[in-house]
Amino acid sequence: MSNQIARQTLISLASWGCLGVSFAATAIEPGMPERVRAAQAMANNAPQCQVAQPFYWEIGDGRRVLASGQAGRKAPDAQTRLQIASASKWIYGAYVAEQRGGALTQDDVRYLNFQSGYTRFHMCRQGQTVEECRTSMLNRRGAQDPETIGRFYYNGGHMQQHAALMGLGALDNQGLAQAIVRGLGKAGQGWDLVYGQPQLAGGVQSSASDYGRFLRAMLSGDLKMGSLLGSHPVCTQPRACPGEALKTPIPVTESWHYSLGHWVEDDPAVGDGAFSSPGAFGFYPWIDAGRQFYGIVAREERSGVLSADPDSKPAVRSVECGRLIRQAWLLGHAP
Repeated sequence: MSNQIARQTLISLASWGCLGVSFAATAIEPGMPERVRAAQAMANNAPQCQVAQPFYWEIGDGRRVLASGQAGRKAPDAQTRLQIASASKWIYGAYVAEQRGGALTQDDVRYLNFQSGYTRFHMCRQGQTVEECRTSMLNRRGAQDPETIGRFYYNGGHMQQHAALMGLGALDNQGLAQAIVRGLGKAGQGWDLVYGQPQLAGGVQSSASDYGRFLRAMLSGDLKMGSLLGSHPVCTQPRACPGEALKTPIPVTESWHYSLGHWVEDDPAVGDGAFSSPGAFGFYPWIDAGRQFYGIVAREERSGVLSADPDSKPAVRSVECGRLIRQAWLLGHAP
């Protein structure tokens, strides 16, 4: 519920109180038809979503897909395989949580919260193994940077180093995909997971359909990460916490926290507490703060990725659109 709506509600209650009317205020949950219409209208018509089109969107709960649609011409569908970039991070975080039985070590937390100091990583090449990529010249031989230890620094090197410690170093793309799927247990069964490069933090190619099953598994409790959402949060915006954070992809106008391979959208001004893992090319998966619903904005756009203007970046556009779709769904009408 937005601050404006909350204020209007309080004003209404005060008015009734002045008239001597006494009643218990209860929140009325919107019906499914209202939710679907509101989300669909937002995806198709909101200016913030029109600039992100074409895309496929989906919303569901812990059991099934509740609503979905395609917005814009030549939009992908639920089965379209896309490069999801940093949405890969949530998958690796969930894999580690499964391997640890839900009890992460202090080192796990440090790596998954991007405070390990392994911040000289750039990219992997398709034919490499996890370890060959980690120790390549391009990635400074996997060296640690003492200046970034203990501070949030958004970089794929943390997960690449951690994967080697988890025994995944010898695996190529195919072997890595098989290991991650097996490691996710029941949630990984039937997942056609593909790594385009052996990079844990950004190499996955997936469809919205498969990623939706992953999100449902967190909501249903089939994945340990479901109970770890938002835990061990760290500040990520250097302007908000200069001694704790050094580098973040979040625009300077907002301040989110990071938690074990996913974001907590808790900006004091516009955040709603949702958990998410947006990718650079615009793939945006989320779980609402109440852990009742999940959603996806699925697309792959390369233009604007390297733009200095945050509003032109596909990830930012998808977040702004997806946030509106989420709010419309939860409210049953436009926010």
